[in-house]
Amino acid sequence: MTVKTSWTRRAVLGAVVLGAALMGAAPQSMAQGKESLVMTWPVDPQTWDPNRRTNPGIQSIYKMLFDQPITQGPDQKLRPAVVKSWKLSDDGMRFEIELRDDVYWHDGKKLTTADIAYTFFERTKMGHKIDLARVWRNVTVVEVLSPTKAVIVLKRPMPTAAPWMAFLANFIVPKHYMEKVGVDGFAAKPLGSGPYKLVEYVRNSRIVFEAYDKYWGEKPKIKKVTIMIMKDTSARVAAIQSRRVDLVTDVPVREAVRLNREKGLTGMVYPVSKVILLQIRSDKAFADENVRLAAHLAINKKAISRALYAGAAVPLSVVATPGTPGYVESYNFPYDPKKAAELLAKSGYGPKKPIKIGLATFNGAFPGDYEITRAIAAMWKRVGIDAKIEVIEQPKYFELNRGNKLPEATLYIWDNAVGDPEMFTGYLLHPKLPFSAWKDMKIGARVMKLFGEVDYDKRIAAYKVLNVDATKSGATIPLLQGVSTVVYKDGLDFVKYNNGWVLPQKWSWK
Repeated sequence: MTVKTSWTRRAVLGAVVLGAALMGAAPQSMAQGKESLVMTWPVDPQTWDPNRRTNPGIQSIYKMLFDQPITQGPDQKLRPAVVKSWKLSDDGMRFEIELRDDVYWHDGKKLTTADIAYTFFERTKMGHKIDLARVWRNVTVVEVLSPTKAVIVLKRPMPTAAPWMAFLANFIVPKHYMEKVGVDGFAAKPLGSGPYKLVEYVRNSRIVFEAYDKYWGEKPKIKKVTIMIMKDTSARVAAIQSRRVDLVTDVPVREAVRLNREKGLTGMVYPVSKVILLQIRSDKAFADENVRLAAHLAINKKAISRALYAGAAVPLSVVATPGTPGYVESYNFPYDPKKAAELLAKSGYGPKKPIKIGLATFNGAFPGDYEITRAIAAMWKRVGIDAKIEVIEQPKYFELNRGNKLPEATLYIWDNAVGDPEMFTGYLLHPKLPFSAWKDMKIGARVMKLFGEVDYDKRIAAYKVLNVDATKSGATIPLLQGVSTVVYKDGLDFVKYNNGWVLPQKWSWK
């Protein structure tokens, strides 16, 4: 594998930028055959250690290289993967798993339960700075019964053990290789067991994968995948419109619709299990509940959906998407700017004496992000909230959130590939976890209690009540259901996942 450390400037409009983003590649080097594909991606992996960060923006890339113990189908249902069967004890304290016996790392060594124990317990015990340390914080030991059988023993119930093994940073890493090269060596030159091997990587420029011939699952029909890192939305649009790449993701809805009308291209816009929301703090200007509720009441979600998503993004009143267990169809939080102004006036604010807050956002990380932020700031200004917009990139977001340094409000798209309400409301509002900007214990104590509720029906019913209460108290400001946008060349058999995964290993050329 070739690893380079060169950095490129942020892409800008025009052919010059497109050429730079493609690193000067000649037309014949772009994917044209039946066994290769060139696609773009809006963010570069912050690290090649898949346990280190629960960054939803690069999960699809990780799934090309690494395996998760359990996976999902396009319908979001859990499916066996490396773990072929599993069982959680009635008290939620023991999670029994059995592995396939035909899974091999890319160096030819067999994957065993020793790798499971290393990934989900030993790394944390050794002090590795990984997000899995939080997710699996209650593991006391992993009992390795054989190379294919193990029991994860917990000090507290973990009712979501199985969903977590199919979610975010829960990828298996090779014990033998990481012990040989070290954590930094692994991050620089990763080794996986997934459908593709990493053969070339130029930071902030391109990633090249080649199919692994000993992969345990269905062998990829597309043997070579080249991913061009293009942070600028316009550059991605230009890349597919010029046919220099085969597929692009995360383009504005209007561009996906427009390009769908062009001969030779297919554009898709589809809802996924992600919530576009304002992640807010419980202190600073938002310590005042009147201000929090006014900020929510002043947002016209339907107008934003129509303007930026052609109406495809469903307005939300709770932090859950339609069809997922925590969604409350009967509850509606209104758009009421008059009421917003009244609440602000009670706290001494208005258009002539606005309250000033910080508002962070991405620009191109997901469709319409910056435009949503500008629209919200304009709506707020009318009622008496003066928001100073700050554009940040995803790595900066994680740094600020873990350091409790986000501004009062941050536009974010909260990913929940498995749909369980713990991964929506639970981690968003758990005050003891670094994923949450909300640190108030009134809501937080209820969240923490639900993390140990083993009875599924009781847990889901309680989360539905909590979701409504969180919105009514201003602890959350859900906006819209997230949508995915892709544009690709006709002839590509693209497989749509309801959770937003983009997986070339599941595609083929017709």
